[in-house]
Amino acid sequence: MRRLNGTIEIPSIVKWAGGKSQLLGQFNSLLPEKINFYIEPFLGSGAVFFQIKRNFNPKKIILSDINEELINAYLVVRDKPEDLIKALKIHKEKHDKDYYYNVRALDLDKLTPIERAARFIYLNKTCFNGLYRVNSKGKFNVPIGSYKNPGILKEDIIKEANKLLQGVTLEVLSFEKVLGFASKDSFIYLDPPYYPLNMTSKFTSYTKEVFLEDEQRKLAEVFKKLDRMGCKVMLSNSDHPFIRDLYKGFRQEIVTAKRMINCDATKRGPINEHVVLNYD
Repeated sequence: MRRLNGTIEIPSIVKWAGGKSQLLGQFNSLLPEKINFYIEPFLGSGAVFFQIKRNFNPKKIILSDINEELINAYLVVRDKPEDLIKALKIHKEKHDKDYYYNVRALDLDKLTPIERAARFIYLNKTCFNGLYRVNSKGKFNVPIGSYKNPGILKEDIIKEANKLLQGVTLEVLSFEKVLGFASKDSFIYLDPPYYPLNMTSKFTSYTKEVFLEDEQRKLAEVFKKLDRMGCKVMLSNSDHPFIRDLYKGFRQEIVTAKRMINCDATKRGPINEHVVLNYD
């Protein structure tokens, strides 16, 4: 595990397609000098939040995502870390192929928040490529991955994340709702499902809802409304002409990431990603 001066660098609770851990170094020069009120409506792996909490320690933080299971997991990490660790220990001890599919088939409505969080993290750490995907009915449907020693339980990561999540507001909300609680002193980071570079790259759905042209246009309108409110806004997306055109007139930068989730290992090479900012 990577550490810096004895501190865990980024306490990644879950693997997430498009997670920003590898881009944090490139993001440092793009962030504002001060952040007092931080909002992130596409939480995902939370890498940017954890970095901002450490480096800026904003007085107010609101994190949200439309994925109920993801937000529930963060709430349990924040409020019930020891109970979560106990539940994950059981998953770790029992893990095998049959157990994985039995856990995947569990009825969420019959589980406690702690059981749901443990299930979510267990499946995330043991499924194929750490991919989170649901079908049209909202059911998680990723097959088991082939790992010799999956990182089902990392107590130090959970405890570190627990510390950083104290005092943080977590909500299940669509991105449009950001307009309701943003103010002039806010810094908002938007990291939506990326616009596909080609049709074959539509490999995942984080929820049963899609996020394509219409949703990207709605998000661009939210970005522009936040700009008119006087907020500072930063957005990540794919480096695609459609995205560049949506944010014409705003500062646009390129960062380079390694594509980590692809069934073909030869296609996990460097790829440009687009960053849009409304400030210098």
